[in-house]
Amino acid sequence: MNETPVKQQNTGAYYGQAVASFGIAIGAVALGIYNMDADGWVRAFLGIAVLYLTTSAFTLAKVIRDRQEVTQIVSRVDQARMEKIMTSYDPFATPKQPTPQDR
Repeated sequence: MNETPVKQQNTGAYYGQAVASFGIAIGAVALGIYNMDADGWVRAFLGIAVLYLTTSAFTLAKVIRDRQEVTQIVSRVDQARMEKIMTSYDPFATPKQPTPQDR
């Protein structure tokens, strides 16, 4: 019944790959916009759009992570309550008979 979830952590290589991938993607898009055969305002608009998309992606990832963490915390609290109830329950105990004073 004691199923404590193990906290999984990413390896350093995975973290490095994610950072490098992000850097390459942003760099490639920036280079593409810079070398685009278009007016300056079109390139500026696309640059702002890329920055907005990037910040929106980070915000979405944070919101999803926060929601998942809250779900895990609630699950742990519910599990602790259930374990407390189960440890205090004795199926072989006789129920307490009410005394005349309890009535």
